[in-house]
Parts: sequence; C-alpha cells; structure tokens
Amino acid sequence: MQSANDSKKFYNKLKDQLYETNTWPSKYLFKFIVKSDPLKINKIESVFDNMGAVLSSAASKNGRYTSISIHVEMKNPEAVIKKYQQIGKEVDDVISL
Repeated sequence: MQSANDSKKFYNKLKDQLYETNTWPSKYLFKFIVKSDPLKINKIESVFDNMGAVLSSAASKNGRYTSISIHVEMKNPEAVIKKYQQIGKEVDDVISL
C-alpha cells in the first residue's frame, strides 16, 4: 500500500504527464482489472454513468478476473485523477492501469 506522500507524488507526476501529452478536454482511456465480481464491475462502471463513456470488459482465460476499459471525454488531468481516486476508495482490490 502506498503512503499518502507516495500517492501524492504519483498523482502529481501523472498530472504533469497528462498535461504534456494531451490537449484538454480530451478522450481518455481508463483501464482496470478486478476480480470477476458483478458488484465490483458494476461499481466501477457506475462511476462513469451519464458521461457518455464507452465501456468494454473481458474476462480472463480462467474467468477469475475481468478487465474493464472505459473511453470517455475528460475535462482535464485533475478530473482524470479524481476518477482514479474515487475508484480506489469505492472498489477494493482494483488494479488501475
């Protein structure tokens, strides 16, 4: 688990990279991996309700995990980071890519 300081550094670096590599607003691709639990999958998808997001998911070979891709227009890097943080708080054991 990351410390609060490590987390802050990570998100600051991500924000800088997003500003350097995109023009905002911009389409952004979120990717997550989670155990194949319908409640967890629905929780992740619900964070992007009413945003015009294009969602896709695929189960792993053995069906234990599901990858979720969400392509959505985001206002700025801060909005991207807020979504990552929201998912991290609301969904246990999620991997953000």
